[in-house]
Amino acid sequence: MIKAINDKSFQSEVDSSDIAVVVDFWAPWCGPCKMLAPVMEQLDKEYAGKIKFVKVDIDKNPEISSKYNISSIPTIMVFKNNVVEDKLVGFSPKKVLGDKLKKYV
Repeated sequence: MIKAINDKSFQSEVDSSDIAVVVDFWAPWCGPCKMLAPVMEQLDKEYAGKIKFVKVDIDKNPEISSKYNISSIPTIMVFKNNVVEDKLVGFSPKKVLGDKLKKYV
């Protein structure tokens, strides 16, 4: 299961990671977010140990959502070495996400 992080744990979980981190900004009321969840779980298993996957509930974590200007969800951001390397907004099929992530391994 993908770890849920919050405003307080974001820095320790994302900024200090030595591997790429995929952050799923979502909300429980978001239909496309619910569709994306199983895709993210599958990718988490496929990239275990190579890419870290976490999720942030935007309703419960306004500070980090505001910092990264999250205005539409789902928003997927890829962080590497404390830098946003990629951003995808909206639902994306597994193949699209998987192809994007290959370069971060």
